Amino acid sequence: MRVKASKEAPAKTWRLSCAPPGGDHPEAAGACAALTKVKDPFAPVPKDQMCTKIYGGPEIATVEGTWQGKRIDTTFTRDDGCQLHRWSQIGPVFGNVPKVR
Repeated sequence: MRVKASKEAPAKTWRLSCAPPGGDHPEAAGACAALTKVKDPFAPVPKDQMCTKIYGGPEIATVEGTWQGKRIDTTFTRDDGCQLHRWSQIGPVFGNVPKVR
């Protein structure tokens, strides 16, 4: 996974594995616990979903890999209320977001 403070910022990259928690993620156990609490943690926002225009920040995260046998290739942002909720549900996965330079 790659996490950036903004589109232009350098990325911080982690590997995360669960069952058992591992990889080089700084808080692997917490990240795995957050993922198991959400029914479908990598599901996109439905296209017909109405979202508030609450801006949560410029952070962006790209997640690629496999979760419970399913291929994952998705991007998380904090651009509106729906995206912010999606980010917040599994926030520990993204770790400490690098600061904007």
